[in-house]
Amino acid sequence: MSATRLLVLGGVRRSGRAHGYTVRRELLSWGSDEWAHVNPGSIYHALRQLAKEGLLHAHDVEESDAGPPHVDYEITDAGREEFLRLLRSALGTVDVRHPEMLTAGLGFLTELPRAEAIALLRRRLDGLAAWRASVSPPADALDPGDHLRELLGWWTHSADAATAWTHGLIERLEGGAYVMAGEAPESAAAAGTAG
Repeated sequence: MSATRLLVLGGVRRSGRAHGYTVRRELLSWGSDEWAHVNPGSIYHALRQLAKEGLLHAHDVEESDAGPPHVDYEITDAGREEFLRLLRSALGTVDVRHPEMLTAGLGFLTELPRAEAIALLRRRLDGLAAWRASVSPPADALDPGDHLRELLGWWTHSADAATAWTHGLIERLEGGAYVMAGEAPESAAAAGTAG
């Protein structure tokens, strides 16, 4: 799974129809070049590749008073499906080797209905529990003088911290935080003050 793919599809989807520069500027404003190693060249390459795959539609725009000729991109129905598949996987799957996927997914959290986002985060909790269980027992089996206990301790601590944070996000969502897909801004605010 690729954070670049999720970010570019999401960036175009959010813009409606956008020039590559617009998508690039938005993603770089998130710092994606730092945490997902998404550089400008990879964004333009992804735009062309996603268009070739039929996930984006490329519109050639002729030169005008507004500027030189360029290509605008718009997401297709297949692109929306792929975006949602990647987003659901990023939020619901624990992949310690690719933390940038969760980060990218959080950027588009509100593109999902509230109940679905909560369900995906609960699935993430199951994955975190499984990951913690997989690293915790070996630490107990190691010799107390073995420095690898520190590595396993770090993983256990990371799983515990991620679990606590995920519980907090679920609580915030259940309390009405954020305007999620399909909600009017007023309904989310009312949900946050109800009860």
